[in-house]
Amino acid sequence: MSGAGQATISVVMPAYSAAGLLPRVLAPLIEMQARGEVAEVIVVDDRSPDNTAQVARDMGARVLVTPQNGGPGAARNLAAEHAVGDVLWFVDSDVIAWDDGAGKVRVAFADPDVAAVFGSYDSAPDGQHWFSRYKNLMHRYYHQKAERDARTFWAGCGAVRKDLFRQVGGFDVDTYRVPSIEDIELGYRIRRAGGRIVVDPTLLGKHLKVWTPKSAIHTDIFRRALPWSRLMIAREGVHNDLNTSHAEKARALIAGIFLLLLVALPFTLSIWPATLALLLLALFVNRRFVRFMYDNGGAGFAISTFLYHQVYYVYSAAAFAWCLFEYHVLGVKNRLHVP
Repeated sequence: MSGAGQATISVVMPAYSAAGLLPRVLAPLIEMQARGEVAEVIVVDDRSPDNTAQVARDMGARVLVTPQNGGPGAARNLAAEHAVGDVLWFVDSDVIAWDDGAGKVRVAFADPDVAAVFGSYDSAPDGQHWFSRYKNLMHRYYHQKAERDARTFWAGCGAVRKDLFRQVGGFDVDTYRVPSIEDIELGYRIRRAGGRIVVDPTLLGKHLKVWTPKSAIHTDIFRRALPWSRLMIAREGVHNDLNTSHAEKARALIAGIFLLLLVALPFTLSIWPATLALLLLALFVNRRFVRFMYDNGGAGFAISTFLYHQVYYVYSAAAFAWCLFEYHVLGVKNRLHVP
């Protein structure tokens, strides 16, 4: 790997119908370029039906256009072929990178053993409905408490050495044809190639995405839980990392039992002591999560997010259980593609 004390950084932003977001997300990056902190800001227009490309050009970004709409993985791969920097800093088109981001990336790559680094969302997401704030803050929570060394990668605000990125083949756009876990899978290949991936909880970005329960549940199950479970079961193994840690599995089990008792309670009132006990146990094992949500939104927010989080645990665990069933019982061994 190249030494990174003098690393040059190419910012890479895949964009689709992002004209309305670019004035906010590009501004700090263009300022970093003006200060000489990054070599270039590349916006890859993924065949947007709006004027995304023109807005990016007008703001001073270098614009590439994909041959056909292929998703963010294909857009990032295209940028890697043309980038002048030896570090690719991926920033999503709905993320406003903090002004000190380039400095954080450069510090990380000053260690020649570091192949990739990623950060987290900040504590002030754009969407103010409690559910949207919960989804964005949940993401922050897991990244903030993660171990320094990671097994996976996150491309929302993460950087990788270009030579290694190209060596391992970039993002797998054949398996992951829509935005899914292509960055997680890339992280596994970086690790297998001997690269170290680190989490820097101070490398921050503000997420502009506004979540609804419908969009979140669909994404959680069909774009995250199912493909990630299939990847782990078929190829990678289940690691003690981020939201697949041993502690998270225990919390999911407790949540499942608690919700089963809660559903049964109106028909069997005698189980109320066990239901209460499981609720208290769930509160205890999730105490750091509850405290985090309380600090970011108060008591009502903490209660609402805690209760929904138990539902999240159940449908995520159910997705994993289904993947185990289809792999070991149904014999479906290679269902990794996400259409």
